[in-house]
Amino acid sequence: MNIKVKKLHPDAQVPNIAHEGDAGCDLYTVDTIIVEPQQRVQVPVGLAFEIPHGYVGLIWDKSGVSHKGGIKTLGGVLDSGYRGELKVGLINLSSEAYVFEKGHKVAQMLIQKVESPIFEEVVELSDTSRGEGGFGSTGK
Repeated sequence: MNIKVKKLHPDAQVPNIAHEGDAGCDLYTVDTIIVEPQQRVQVPVGLAFEIPHGYVGLIWDKSGVSHKGGIKTLGGVLDSGYRGELKVGLINLSSEAYVFEKGHKVAQMLIQKVESPIFEEVVELSDTSRGEGGFGSTGK
């Protein structure tokens, strides 16, 4: 699959997949960004994408940044019809500021096929063995 990428910033880096078989492609910041504790930010990557119809770009954490720095992505659905700049929403859940230097990896994007379901309102749903059992319903 080919995905068209438009550079909106001269220092933007076209995403790459680090190792054959990896699910996500790395996204890089075009600015130095300091994320203070409990602060939410939008990190520009300087790119716009043409995701094929029937697919979506899903933005996920970089595990090292998340586990070591407490940085989590916020939302992150890049629809096939969107042509604006991708900005990665992040929050710092740690008690220390985190610095992304210009050109650092901030997140990863997975490209996945999507279905377009038709929702049908009904009076009752079918029975299952789980039923309405929610959080903790299967024990510890």
